[in-house]
Amino acid sequence: MAKTKDTFVDPDAQSGPIFSVRFLLAILLVAAGIAYVVIWTLYVREVRLEGTDPKTLIPGMKKLDDWNWAIGFGSLLLGLAIAAHPSTPLGRGRGVVVGMLGCFLIGLLWICTFYVFADNAHDLWLLTDLGQLNLIVGIGFMAVGFTYATRWE
Repeated sequence: MAKTKDTFVDPDAQSGPIFSVRFLLAILLVAAGIAYVVIWTLYVREVRLEGTDPKTLIPGMKKLDDWNWAIGFGSLLLGLAIAAHPSTPLGRGRGVVVGMLGCFLIGLLWICTFYVFADNAHDLWLLTDLGQLNLIVGIGFMAVGFTYATRWE
């Protein structure tokens, strides 16, 4: 009687499609969040540095004031959290570790950079405009890192 050959199954093999609807939604949310933060930062810097009151690209954006940071970074962080689902490449296999460590390190670097340059006379592009809200952004990245940590097997 012949012995049957066992086939090797790689536990890190990618299973599932690379581009799912959830992954495309996550990419769109991250891109929209980054674009929104850039647009609002450019507006805030022009008001602060030049003293002018330019028109915003998005109607009604000026009325929201500091809530614009919540919209932009909230969209970015929500997109990252949606990407932690197993139907996306970041939600399975080694992508979970990459997403988790990436979010933890970005959050830590964000907070450390803010603390290093907070009291100096430096005019850093985004950190100066956010002020104390930098802490919320850094902690937000770390919180998204925990969503990846729950998926780690």
